[in-house]
Amino acid sequence: MSRCICMMSDFFYPNMGGVEEHIFNLSQCLIANGNKVIVVTHSYGNRVGVRYMTNGLKVYYLSIKVLYNQCVLPTIMCNIPLIRYIFIRESVDIVHCHSAFSALAHEGLIIGNMMGLKTVFTDHSLFGFADASAVITNKLLEISLSGCNHCICVSYTGKENTVLRARVNKERVSVIPNSVDTYMFSPIPELRSTDCITVVIVSRLVYRKGVDLMAQVISEICDNYSDVNFLIGGDGPKRWLLEEIRERKGLQHRITLLGTLEHSQVKYVLNQGQIFLNTSLTEAYCMAIVEAASCGLLVVSTKVGGIPEVLPENLIYLTEPNVPELTRGLETAIQDYRDGKNICPYKLNNTIRHLYNWENVTARTEIVYDHISVEKMRTLKEKFSSYLSSGVWPFLVMVAFCHLFLIFLDIFIPQRNIDICKPFPYKNFENCRKGRREIT
Repeated sequence: MSRCICMMSDFFYPNMGGVEEHIFNLSQCLIANGNKVIVVTHSYGNRVGVRYMTNGLKVYYLSIKVLYNQCVLPTIMCNIPLIRYIFIRESVDIVHCHSAFSALAHEGLIIGNMMGLKTVFTDHSLFGFADASAVITNKLLEISLSGCNHCICVSYTGKENTVLRARVNKERVSVIPNSVDTYMFSPIPELRSTDCITVVIVSRLVYRKGVDLMAQVISEICDNYSDVNFLIGGDGPKRWLLEEIRERKGLQHRITLLGTLEHSQVKYVLNQGQIFLNTSLTEAYCMAIVEAASCGLLVVSTKVGGIPEVLPENLIYLTEPNVPELTRGLETAIQDYRDGKNICPYKLNNTIRHLYNWENVTARTEIVYDHISVEKMRTLKEKFSSYLSSGVWPFLVMVAFCHLFLIFLDIFIPQRNIDICKPFPYKNFENCRKGRREIT
């Protein structure tokens, strides 16, 4: 069944991260299956307007100012004319929003719901329940998901977390994991140094990625092992901490900070190392460890969130999120590598290929689309009642204003005056589909 799906999130290329990669790869597979897919995100630097990516994926980079951490200001009302225009012009059937951190995703859910479109939300992160930011975010997510048709989580731990913090009916939540393109993330052993052991870290350098732990572990390992170097890709507000450790201890020749990486560079950075280190304090899934394992690296990671669900025990060294345990786990991996106990990189890549593939993820996502497509259209009263069930009655006033604003736009800018976008002349993707079937 062919349909038009609009992916919405503040996080998309050229920004790097698991959410961005998930949206891109899922979109590519949906296009290969005969669907029309567009992506709506905010502008990145001079990347403004409409761009076309691989296989005709159309991306709208909206001219909206970023407020904080690549997220726009959550106004809800201000972006209605632009988002409505895109939904009508592209004949959108399903609005699929990603990440609870994304203000644009929340706006897409609300506007899509008020326009009578089917809405899906994919939650990629875990949240706490105690601190002020978590309380506010959880309540905002509860409001947004109260009008959403279906929710997808990337792990069972993530599903439990979402159901509890957003008070979502568990029957409306499915678990569909992330995946990795094992043909892209394949081993290249000749890139690895034979003179030393390189530990690779690819991550946003923010608090929740455990950069504070990372800095202390790097310091201890460098003190104890003269033949172990660190290669760090990624950027963020915590980068200064790693730079301070490097400068204070004179480790410029052993700690390399690459900064922000292009997606095409990640494969080559991973293949320069023998061990991958992840120090996250919270993760719903962690795409990076799957990519590292696919490239044949030994993986050392904190045992938090949904990470224990991602890889089998024989493919990962799990530790508690503290410096002594992380150091011990990394030392074990170093010793195992020296003793030749690591799995053949090509065999490891083949194992990941059978565990995770985008064809399977796409098929399961399309089942969700098929399920919500036959759901009965809710009346305005039912929509308002669902938002009122969140317990934040002032928000109902905001939703009512959104509804009135949409009526106003229907009168002064009627749908018949909006040009419907012509279908993109997609290529024949039969070869793509055949190639992907081989990895199922």
